[in-house]
Amino acid sequence: MRQWWHFTQTVLGILFRHPVIGTSIIPILPDGRIVLIQRRDNGKWGLPGGMVNWGEDIPTTVQRELEEETGLEVSRIRRLVGVYSSPERDPRVHSICVVIEVEAQGTMEIKDSMEVSDVQAFAPNSLPIGTLSHDHDRQLQDYFNGLTTLA
Repeated sequence: MRQWWHFTQTVLGILFRHPVIGTSIIPILPDGRIVLIQRRDNGKWGLPGGMVNWGEDIPTTVQRELEEETGLEVSRIRRLVGVYSSPERDPRVHSICVVIEVEAQGTMEIKDSMEVSDVQAFAPNSLPIGTLSHDHDRQLQDYFNGLTTLA
Protein backbone atom coordinates (compact mmCIF):
# COMPACT_ATOMS: atom_id res chain seq x y z
CA MET A 1 0.00 0.00 0.00
CA ARG A 2 2.78 2.42 0.94
CA GLN A 3 4.64 1.72 -2.32
CA TRP A 4 1.46 2.42 -4.28
CA TRP A 5 1.01 5.75 -2.47
CA HIS A 6 4.57 6.82 -3.35
CA PHE A 7 3.93 5.90 -6.98
CA THR A 8 0.70 7.89 -6.97
CA GLN A 9 2.44 10.93 -5.45
CA THR A 10 5.13 10.79 -8.13
CA VAL A 11 2.58 10.50 -10.94
CA LEU A 12 0.53 13.40 -9.57
CA GLY A 13 3.69 15.52 -9.34
CA ILE A 14 4.54 14.77 -12.93
CA LEU A 15 0.97 15.34 -14.17
CA PHE A 16 0.57 18.66 -12.45
CA ARG A 17 4.22 19.66 -13.04
CA HIS A 18 4.81 20.61 -9.44
CA PRO A 19 7.72 19.35 -7.37
CA VAL A 20 7.07 17.01 -4.47
CA ILE A 21 8.33 17.90 -1.01
CA GLY A 22 10.52 15.53 0.97
CA THR A 23 13.02 15.39 3.78
CA SER A 24 16.52 14.15 4.41
CA ILE A 25 17.40 13.49 8.01
CA ILE A 26 20.86 13.71 9.55
CA PRO A 27 20.41 11.46 12.62
CA ILE A 28 23.08 11.93 15.28
CA LEU A 29 23.36 9.17 17.89
CA PRO A 30 24.38 10.00 21.49
CA ASP A 31 27.95 8.84 20.70
CA GLY A 32 28.19 11.27 17.75
CA ARG A 33 27.86 8.72 14.94
CA ILE A 34 25.66 9.51 11.95
CA VAL A 35 23.10 6.96 10.75
CA LEU A 36 22.82 6.14 7.04
CA ILE A 37 20.60 3.73 5.15
CA GLN A 38 21.48 1.60 2.15
CA ARG A 39 18.81 2.17 -0.48
CA ARG A 40 17.24 -0.77 -2.34
CA ASP A 41 16.59 1.21 -5.53
CA ASN A 42 20.23 2.06 -6.29
CA GLY A 43 22.27 0.18 -3.65
CA LYS A 44 23.91 3.41 -2.44
CA TRP A 45 24.18 4.73 1.08
CA GLY A 46 22.23 7.86 1.89
CA LEU A 47 20.44 9.82 4.53
CA PRO A 48 17.11 8.51 5.74
CA GLY A 49 14.07 10.50 4.70
CA GLY A 50 11.16 10.59 2.34
CA MET A 51 8.16 12.38 0.97
CA VAL A 52 5.85 14.54 3.03
CA ASN A 53 2.41 12.94 3.14
CA TRP A 54 -0.72 14.94 2.46
CA GLY A 55 -1.79 16.70 5.69
CA GLU A 56 1.60 16.14 7.35
CA ASP A 57 4.08 18.78 8.53
CA ILE A 58 7.88 18.51 8.25
CA PRO A 59 8.55 17.54 11.92
CA THR A 60 5.98 14.72 11.66
CA THR A 61 7.52 13.53 8.38
CA VAL A 62 10.98 13.54 9.96
CA GLN A 63 9.78 11.46 12.93
CA ARG A 64 7.84 9.02 10.75
CA GLU A 65 10.54 8.50 8.12
CA LEU A 66 13.34 8.07 10.68
CA GLU A 67 11.34 5.43 12.53
CA GLU A 68 10.26 3.61 9.34
CA GLU A 69 13.72 3.48 7.79
CA THR A 70 16.00 3.10 10.81
CA GLY A 71 13.86 2.06 13.81
CA LEU A 72 15.19 5.12 15.68
CA GLU A 73 13.19 7.84 17.40
CA VAL A 74 13.77 11.58 17.24
CA SER A 75 14.71 12.80 20.70
CA ARG A 76 15.27 16.39 19.55
CA ILE A 77 15.28 18.36 16.32
CA ARG A 78 18.53 20.34 16.31
CA ARG A 79 18.45 22.53 13.23
CA LEU A 80 17.52 23.15 9.65
CA VAL A 81 20.53 22.34 7.47
CA GLY A 82 19.00 23.51 4.21
CA VAL A 83 16.42 23.39 1.48
CA TYR A 84 17.58 21.80 -1.77
CA SER A 85 15.41 22.36 -4.82
CA SER A 86 17.50 21.72 -7.94
CA PRO A 87 15.42 19.79 -10.49
CA GLU A 88 18.44 17.48 -11.04
CA ARG A 89 18.93 16.49 -7.38
CA ASP A 90 16.64 13.43 -7.57
CA PRO A 91 16.73 11.32 -10.75
CA ARG A 92 13.15 10.09 -10.26
CA VAL A 93 11.20 13.35 -9.99
CA HIS A 94 11.64 17.05 -9.27
CA SER A 95 11.62 17.15 -5.49
CA ILE A 96 12.36 19.81 -2.92
CA CYS A 97 14.25 18.39 0.03
CA VAL A 98 14.21 19.91 3.51
CA VAL A 99 17.29 18.68 5.41
CA ILE A 100 17.03 18.47 9.19
CA GLU A 101 19.62 17.47 11.81
CA VAL A 102 18.17 15.47 14.72
CA GLU A 103 19.32 13.75 17.86
CA ALA A 104 18.24 10.12 17.56
CA GLN A 105 17.92 7.28 20.04
CA GLY A 106 16.80 3.68 20.14
CA THR A 107 17.77 0.47 18.41
CA MET A 108 18.56 0.49 14.71
CA GLU A 109 16.38 -1.86 12.67
CA ILE A 110 14.93 -1.80 9.20
CA LYS A 111 11.17 -1.46 9.27
CA ASP A 112 10.68 -0.62 5.58
CA SER A 113 12.48 -3.44 3.78
CA MET A 114 10.95 -2.38 0.44
CA GLU A 115 13.12 0.78 0.45
CA VAL A 116 16.01 -0.04 2.79
CA SER A 117 18.45 -2.96 2.65
CA ASP A 118 20.76 -1.92 5.51
CA VAL A 119 21.12 0.66 8.25
CA GLN A 120 24.43 1.55 9.91
CA ALA A 121 25.98 4.23 12.07
CA PHE A 122 29.23 5.85 10.89
CA ALA A 123 31.76 8.01 12.67
CA PRO A 124 31.84 11.38 10.89
CA ASN A 125 35.34 10.64 9.52
CA SER A 126 34.28 7.23 8.11
CA LEU A 127 31.19 8.27 6.13
CA PRO A 128 31.29 7.07 2.50
CA ILE A 129 31.42 10.67 1.22
CA GLY A 130 31.70 10.86 -2.56
CA THR A 131 29.52 7.82 -3.20
CA LEU A 132 26.24 8.75 -1.52
CA SER A 133 22.85 8.69 -3.20
CA HIS A 134 21.20 11.77 -4.72
CA ASP A 135 22.80 14.99 -3.44
CA HIS A 136 23.45 13.67 0.05
CA ASP A 137 27.20 14.31 -0.31
CA ARG A 138 26.47 18.02 -0.65
CA GLN A 139 23.92 17.98 2.17
CA LEU A 140 26.43 16.42 4.56
CA GLN A 141 29.21 18.74 3.38
CA ASP A 142 26.98 21.76 4.10
CA TYR A 143 26.14 20.25 7.49
CA PHE A 144 29.81 19.76 8.42
CA ASN A 145 30.58 23.31 7.26
CA GLY A 146 27.85 24.65 9.58
CA LEU A 147 25.89 26.13 6.70
CA THR A 148 22.17 26.68 6.33
CA THR A 149 21.72 26.30 2.58
CA LEU A 150 19.05 27.43 0.17
CA ALA A 151 19.88 25.81 -3.17
